[in-house]
Amino acid sequence: MKVLYITDIDGTLLNNDGKLSEYTIKTINELIKKGMFFSYATVRSLLTLSIVTKGINVNVPVITKNGIFIEDLNLKEVLYSIKFTDDEKSFIIDALKQFSVYPIVYSFIDGIEKKSWIHNKENDAIKREVESWYKNNDPRIRSVNTEVELFKGEIFHFNCLGKEDELIDLYKYINSTANFHCMLRKDYYLDDYFIEIMPKKANKGNTILKLKEIMNFDKIISFGDAKIDIPMFRISDECYAVENAEDELKKIATGIIKSNNNDGVANWLENNYKT
Repeated sequence: MKVLYITDIDGTLLNNDGKLSEYTIKTINELIKKGMFFSYATVRSLLTLSIVTKGINVNVPVITKNGIFIEDLNLKEVLYSIKFTDDEKSFIIDALKQFSVYPIVYSFIDGIEKKSWIHNKENDAIKREVESWYKNNDPRIRSVNTEVELFKGEIFHFNCLGKEDELIDLYKYINSTANFHCMLRKDYYLDDYFIEIMPKKANKGNTILKLKEIMNFDKIISFGDAKIDIPMFRISDECYAVENAEDELKKIATGIIKSNNNDGVANWLENNYKT
């Protein structure tokens, strides 16, 4: 039987410092050498994913941006993607203007992935985010001066950062339509909040099923910690929540494993993976 073991990253595989332990790296690499098929399903981009998981020799395409992409982490190639329609794009842009929210916009412009924001319209949260991009030499950086420039291209993701009270009304409005995948969450490592707006079909569960089809897997075993992982858990044959997971996810999990700070995923794999 061909089994895919797939894990969320932040709060699940990474510890609270946003890092992998040496034990996790060593354990997973040894199991991959023995034949384990291992991958990630994350809200992160391929670039930041490759940085935080450096050292693990993943051998299956990964799911990024919460299901928007299936990508080859080694070849840096997009194998599958989901984007907004023109009507969906127009609706969200009108909503952003109505609530005076200036987002980070992820898009393909002339076939090249970019993440754009309006210079001099940044709040403190966006400034911190942009600083991290420059620190990591992110090639997708695109600073613009107008809304026309901001919303150019094939958009697949809007990210709105700020304080909760700055974002809550926009979140309620977008969510009331039920036409999008919209999440309001607190940053794992900072006090910032963010709204992520993505196409309706973009979630980990749908895209894992697509990966299962592409790679001919027979069974899915997944690991997670947050509500965002619910679609992934629902399509999995087995699903395990780390001890630090949200209660809503724990309720539908096959079992509860050690926390992210105690190498829960690697520990479970070491004790349960069978060749």
